[in-house]
Amino acid sequence: MIDNYKDHAANERTYLAWIRTAVSLMAFGFVIEKFNLFLHYMSTVTKLNAASLPGVHAENAGMLLIVVGLLITGISTWNFLRNRYLIDSANHLFYRGTWSAVSLGIIVALMGLFLVYYLIRESL
Repeated sequence: MIDNYKDHAANERTYLAWIRTAVSLMAFGFVIEKFNLFLHYMSTVTKLNAASLPGVHAENAGMLLIVVGLLITGISTWNFLRNRYLIDSANHLFYRGTWSAVSLGIIVALMGLFLVYYLIRESL
């Protein structure tokens, strides 16, 4: 049996909740950003002034949500690893079943970087 298993399980559940929050923020930011692009296209088709449409400055808000999601991913990964070390610091048997959760954090961070790159590329 792994020492302090309940503590490790709670740490991992907390970490995964933060990752879920980060993914939600990044997805919502992406939706806001793409809706802003849709408004720009509609303004050119309908010959409307883009500044008069609601939400035309949403690209900054969308990008901010994506960046915040990336920051949450990085910070929660660091906290998770630090807490894992602190839980096991007095013991010689370390809990090693969390590399899948850390891999998930890395994947989410890479996905966020891709979304930032994609949105910057689309806005040029």
